Amino acid sequence: MCRTLSHVEARTESVYEACYPKENGGRSRFLPNFRNRSMASGECMIGMEPMPDLQEQFGQIDIYLFDQLLRGRIGPGMRVLDAGCGSGRNLVYFLREGYDVFGVDTDPNAVECTRRLARSRLAALPTGNFRVEAIEEMTFPDAFADLVLSSAVLHFARSDDHFGAMLRGTWRVLKPGGLLFCRLASSIGMEHQVERLAGRRFRLPDGSERYLVDEALLLRITTELGGQLADPLKTTIVQNQRCMTTWIVRKNA
Repeated sequence: MCRTLSHVEARTESVYEACYPKENGGRSRFLPNFRNRSMASGECMIGMEPMPDLQEQFGQIDIYLFDQLLRGRIGPGMRVLDAGCGSGRNLVYFLREGYDVFGVDTDPNAVECTRRLARSRLAALPTGNFRVEAIEEMTFPDAFADLVLSSAVLHFARSDDHFGAMLRGTWRVLKPGGLLFCRLASSIGMEHQVERLAGRRFRLPDGSERYLVDEALLLRITTELGGQLADPLKTTIVQNQRCMTTWIVRKNA
């Protein structure tokens, strides 16, 4: 059985909007492209195009960053800066969709991988968008990006001073009203399984050494920076290994 595309879209978009409403009202900026989707139960779509492989479309994107896309907090026209981009695992979708993308990392090989990734997605971005720099020494100007990503980066801080410098560097480049998406190791939910080494440096059950934050510290820093939590803190506990907390902050306008 075949149904017209408009009928299927209208029915499914209404369900999607109910689950993922745009925060400020109106149509979500991340509705699926139904022309790229096939139907189950013997239905088909007239004029549909092949759907890109999910890996090709999103890469290894952090699931909590994907959630921000679904909720309409990130949309076309936003400038994205990945502070500690590595090889670009969180940038595949943004490059594919034509966002203005930038990134820094201290590893030259990782930065070169990100540049190659951009070229492979036909993103006509200058090579200088991706720089070999420490986060605390980024050369991008103040209030530069609408969205700053910090995924599994800040927990490599060597000390309180180093953590503070990295965080200030990350916050500095975020525009007023912009969104900081941060994932970092914490002690939340694993307080009795970590071994303090010095200050906030701990040995985790998996044997790694990390700078660990906790709820009180993140709440205090949010206020001191001049921001508001966009979401409650969310922590994923990997049994007998580590904890990772998602910290999403809106910079006060």
